[in-house]
Amino acid sequence: MSAADTTGLYFRQDYFSAPAAWAALVSLLDDTFGINIDPLRELGGPDPTSMPFGWFTDEGVLAANLSAFAMPFVLNGRLINAAAFQSGAVRPPWRGRGLYRDVTGKALAWCEARDFEAIILYTDKPALYEPYGFRSLPLHKYVGAAPMSEGATTSRPLQPRDADDLALLQGLLRNREPVSETLAVASSSAMFLINTQLDPDVRLSYLEGGEAVIAWKMPAPGHVVLLDVVAREIPSLAAILSALGIQATTVATLFRPDRLGWSGEATPYGGGIRLMLRGLEEMSLDHPAMLSPMADF
Repeated sequence: MSAADTTGLYFRQDYFSAPAAWAALVSLLDDTFGINIDPLRELGGPDPTSMPFGWFTDEGVLAANLSAFAMPFVLNGRLINAAAFQSGAVRPPWRGRGLYRDVTGKALAWCEARDFEAIILYTDKPALYEPYGFRSLPLHKYVGAAPMSEGATTSRPLQPRDADDLALLQGLLRNREPVSETLAVASSSAMFLINTQLDPDVRLSYLEGGEAVIAWKMPAPGHVVLLDVVAREIPSLAAILSALGIQATTVATLFRPDRLGWSGEATPYGGGIRLMLRGLEEMSLDHPAMLSPMADF
């Protein structure tokens, strides 16, 4: 491969602690994808394992970026020592110069030096990553009739920007049980927290006495979409619905509900975003599954 054209640019990595460089990344992602990750500073900050790779102008504009971070996840009951890529973007004036190929190579080298078993990423351009050995995983949600509510646990809304609620949520995220044994993150606090801010339809409820936080939506009367469950021990779906105090007729879980005491029908998850995996070539999903959208990165 030919070398990248870096004329007028200089390279930096590990710059999240520099306020001006962080602001440049926030601007790049807002301009490219229309998302604002700056609230993460108020929610505990970026993942402490994050390693950004970027090309900057002398004026401090971030022309190209790709970030890597540790993302351990469970696959078929096995804990995988994995990394993840995120925040990959190149501003239009600098596209076609090989900058993204350059930062991808640097991120791959960083991961390989740390002996990660696998790397995962989300993208709407899978062909961009296939030459690097990434393959797409089929994603499935589960849909079915709601179970009868059971239990006397109640719930209350949880606000991540409230200091006490944030501390409670961070504690549960540090010690969570993976929501599924088939495919689930084992630790991804920063991603969960920023995703509470990026989607205004996400509701967070704390099950009083249940040591659990439920991320959910109700897009239509009687239809509940369960996004994630953060708990040391996953409660049943029947107990969750009882605590939420809602009358549900149908439920969709955006993860395999093997720990919920309920089974729906696996249905392909639509949308243009792909989950891609590099490494673990000998492994495939034992059951249809998907990562919770609260781990989306």
